[in-house]
Parts: sequence; structure tokens; C-alpha cells
Amino acid sequence: MSRIVIDKNKCKACYLCINECPKKLLKIGNETNSLGVHTVEFVDPNHECLGCAMCAVRCPDLAITEVYKD
Repeated sequence: MSRIVIDKNKCKACYLCINECPKKLLKIGNETNSLGVHTVEFVDPNHECLGCAMCAVRCPDLAITEVYKD
């Protein structure tokens, strides 16, 4: 099982990571950060994350900092 951690304070809502996820596990969330933008959320109810880290590679703000592979 893999998962990512998103630093919502670093997210600037470019949403580039959403397009990179091959399993479409990232979405625009309802929560806003200190910048007033809707941050990205990781949703993986069926544990489908591959741990490929393409979302982290694509993030220009380094908001996705950790990928765990269990």
C-alpha cells in the first residue's frame, strides 16, 4: 500500500499534480489554506496508489513531500 502526504500550506492550487496521477487519486478539495486557495486532496479508499511519485515530481511548489510504500 502506498500513500502521499500533501503540505497544504505549500499548495498554490496549480492542480498540475491532479493530471499526473495515473489512478486519479488527487482532487480539488473543499479546504482552503492560508493563501485562500482550495488545496489538493489525496483520496484513496481502495488503496490503489502505485507510489510512482509522479504527482510529487510534477509539483512546482514541493507540496507533495512524501511517498510511503508499505
